[in-house]
Parts: sequence; C-alpha cells; structure tokens
Amino acid sequence: MLQVGFYPHEVKEPIELIQTHVSYVFLTGDYAYKLKKPVNFGFLDYSTLEKREHFCHQELEMNKRGAPELYLEVLPITQTEDKFSLSGTGETVEYVLKMRQFPQSALLSEMFEIGTLTQSHMEELGQVLAKYHEQSNSSDRIRSFGEVAQVRQAIDENYEQTKNYIGKVQTQAQYAETKHYTDNFFTGRSQLFSSRIEDNKIRECHGDLHLRNICLWHDKILLFDCIEFNEPFRFVDVMYDVAFTVMDLQARQRPDFGNAFLNTYVEQTGDWEGLQVLPLYLSRQAYVRAKVTSFLLDDPGIPEAAKVEAAKTASGYYKLAWEYTKPRQGKLILMSGLSGSGKSTTAKLLARKLDAIHLRSDAVRKHLGNIPLSERGGDELYTPEMTQKTYDRLLQLGCMLAHQGFTVILDAKYDRVALRTNAIDLAEFQQLPLQIIHCTAPIEVLRDRLAARTGDIADATADLLESQIANAEAFTSIEQSYVRTLDTTKPIEPQIA
Repeated sequence: MLQVGFYPHEVKEPIELIQTHVSYVFLTGDYAYKLKKPVNFGFLDYSTLEKREHFCHQELEMNKRGAPELYLEVLPITQTEDKFSLSGTGETVEYVLKMRQFPQSALLSEMFEIGTLTQSHMEELGQVLAKYHEQSNSSDRIRSFGEVAQVRQAIDENYEQTKNYIGKVQTQAQYAETKHYTDNFFTGRSQLFSSRIEDNKIRECHGDLHLRNICLWHDKILLFDCIEFNEPFRFVDVMYDVAFTVMDLQARQRPDFGNAFLNTYVEQTGDWEGLQVLPLYLSRQAYVRAKVTSFLLDDPGIPEAAKVEAAKTASGYYKLAWEYTKPRQGKLILMSGLSGSGKSTTAKLLARKLDAIHLRSDAVRKHLGNIPLSERGGDELYTPEMTQKTYDRLLQLGCMLAHQGFTVILDAKYDRVALRTNAIDLAEFQQLPLQIIHCTAPIEVLRDRLAARTGDIADATADLLESQIANAEAFTSIEQSYVRTLDTTKPIEPQIA
C-alpha cells in the first residue's frame, strides 16, 4: 500500500503512512485509506478478518453523522498469488476504509500547533457538538449504559489495564489516588447518574473527541473517527464527549480555549447540571489517553525514539488525570449593570481568565421559556414572574456548581437590592466566596452599544434604558464590601488584573 501502482488513481508521492496503536492510514493525495490492525486489546477486538470488515462498515456508517463529506466506501484488498490488489478478483485478505483526504493542516490539532486555532473556532465547535448531540440516537438500551455499573466497568477496566505501567510512566500514589476518587464518586453520587439517565443525556456519542479527530475543511467543522468498536465507549453521557475536548485543550496548556468551547456548549444545550459529572470524565479522558499512549511502549513496530516520546506523553496524561481529582474552592461572581454596560463582554473575559462557568441570564431565561436562543422572546418572557424565576434558577445553578469547585459568573443586571441580597445571604450561608462586578458606562455609550448589537441572544434594546435607570437601586453599605466597579469605556484587562 506504500507503492503507487497499488491504487487505481493518481497518487501524490511519496505516500505517507500514519500509524496508531490500532490502525494504519495511507495518505495518497485525494484519498486516504484506513487499515485496521489485527489486534485485540479487550475493549477493542480487530483480531479476525470478519471483525475488521464489520467494523470498517460500522465506521463508515457512524461517521456520516459528523463528517459525511469524508467517508466514502469500504473496499476489499484481494490477493492473487503474490500480488495484492484493491477490489481485485482474487481472495479477499483484508478490508480498507476509503476516505476523502483533507490537508493535515485542516486538523484542529495542527491548527493549534501552527497558531491558527482561535477562541472563535472553539465557540463554533461548541455549537456544532450541541447540534450533533441533539440529533444523536437514544433509547432505553442506550440509556442503560449510563447506569453506575456500566460507567464504572469501563473506568475500572482502564485501571486494570495500566497496572503494568506503574513505576514506569505513573507513580503508585497517582494511581491509587485517582482510583480512590472515582471509587468515591460512584459510591456517593448514584442519584446523579440516575438523573442523567432520566434527563435523556445518555446518547450515541462520538466517544473520542480530541483535536486530532476534528477538522476545519471547506469552512465547516467536521467530527470524524468516532468510536465504532465498543458500545460502552460510544453509548455515554454527552459530557463524556465534552470532557474529551476540554481535557485535550487543557493538556495543551490552553484552558481558555477549553473554556470557550465548554461555555458555548452548555449555553446552547442548557445542560449546566451536566457539569457535575464533568470532573469525573475529565479525569477519565486524560487517563484513557495515557493508557493508549502507554500501549505504544509494548508495540514492537514502534521505533525506540517514538517510544521515548510516548513515555513522556503518557506520564503527562497520568498526572493530569490525577490533578482533575483534587478538590477546588468554588466561588460566585455577580455581574451588575444596565443593558449595554459591558457585563457579558467582561464576564466572558473573566471566564476565560479564571476558567469559570459563565451563566447568562438571557440564556437561562430562554431555556426556561423553551425558546431557541437565536429567537427574540415575546412579552411573556419578560414578566416579573419570569424574571424572578430566571434569577432563582441562576442562583440555584451557581451555588450548585460552586459547591462542585467551579468559579461561576452569574451574568445579569442584578439591579435590585433584593436580588443581590438573596445571592449574598445564600453565599454566606453556604460559605461560598462572592464578589460583585459592577459595569458602568455613560448613557450615550449604552445607547450606541445597544443600537449596534447584532447576532447576540440578548433581547434588550435602547428604549428600555430609561426604565432600567429609574428602577435600578444603589448598592447598600453592606453590599459595597463585595463590589468592584469597572468603567467599560476603558480597557478591561488592566482593571480585572
């Protein structure tokens, strides 16, 4: 397959071979050909020709969900005497998946390396994955994979399969403490897993959503190379997919990119409760990357220099999996200010700096009203009752997530003493640190900003400013100790530094 004459089409020389622990991929120019290795790792079994054929067809069908432009057909490799052919007339000895080849520079992993990946790409990815999950299959059988015993089996299997690497690429203490965390998570939070099943959050997901399995091709983000070989890796909580991408970006030392992706995804889906299981899956995804990288150390076909690099990479992932299990202090930050005062812009910047969860009242309100974020809300969405419901939901989510160790930014006007007092009292009662960021700008600036606003989920317009000013209540002396005022007509970063 490294020879030009093997292919019935023009080939770009030299043919490039990319090798993983389970496959060979041959890049020929216009097309890529993927060949599965005859391996059996327990969780993945390609050991027979029949199984490799089956999983080639599985991969073809399942990846049409996220990358229909890339996946073309499954072809036999045949043998006549000592000659191998693609779709020949001899005996079939192997199967190969034919794909449309895209430039390696289109991979998000490559874009990251050369510095062309942006936070805007991450926000777009959050929207793409939200839609992917919304359209993905679920059923009673698929949801059953969200039960504690099922989720735990796959994670425990990872620990069992990596015992041999203790003392080589991870320490005994890291192994024991990481496992202790997941054991406790499963024992103490069974109701959380039940609620994820009830909320229909166990779906047929991608299962392996790191940056090397995502590309930007023809101005479209494509999710490819999903897990076809193992149902427990595919029938999972949607947060399992989210965690893989967040973990990958954090492992690359860009938590701000992971934050942009995560906040966009949960805002689109309204699945803020899902963040409660995120730490478990972050640790799992880092651990599984460590595991599969460790496998390269035992592969006789891998050069020694590559094994040295693999050992270093695996060690980093094991350490990251362990770090995700460490307790963190949560915090609440309330934004305050009139419409157009720069609350959301400031909150977004803060979220990226602090790796915080950014909860916008506009999104919470529309999810409560079952209105798409992109649609303008009617009068019924802005009644006093709906406003109170929105603030109650904001505070409930904020406290829940802060208790999980998240820094949470509640992005709303918080222009009434009663609304702020509720938050302060509850934070004090629950012993959560709290801060208020008050954004200000001259009235004419507010009007100009609101008049120029496009493509945002917020519905506020300039004609509401007079009533907002009239109804806004000044901070009390008790509140002042929590408040930091920002002039958003000046550069924000120095003010929040």
